[in-house]
Amino acid sequence: MRRKRKGAKPETVPRYLVVDVSFFGKSAVDVARSRLRYGVPVTCPECRAEGVDSIHGFVLESGNWQGEDVLRARGLPGTIIVSERFAEFVKKYELTNMKLTPTEEYVWDPLRRGPPDPTAQSIRD
Repeated sequence: MRRKRKGAKPETVPRYLVVDVSFFGKSAVDVARSRLRYGVPVTCPECRAEGVDSIHGFVLESGNWQGEDVLRARGLPGTIIVSERFAEFVKKYELTNMKLTPTEEYVWDPLRRGPPDPTAQSIRD
């Protein structure tokens, strides 16, 4: 095990803990204010995940957040979101095995379709 900090290396591997992030809480992506490209209409208002082809920045709905520091929002399956408080924790303790990206800059576009056309009629309505 390699350490980032100076000093003697520990004799043993430190104790680790498993994190269980609740699958979905009440937090949800705000589809009207986010830059999401859908291939098919969203049919489930609860999960909101069906048909997302690409993400070019997103916003969470206001009023649904329950105070979680690590969460998965409805509408973004597989995307783990953290609070600014958690980001400060990462910075303070120099955690190195994660890359934090502001939600408005997050891009996921496996089919390389590009961002949604803001003037086109939304398929999600």
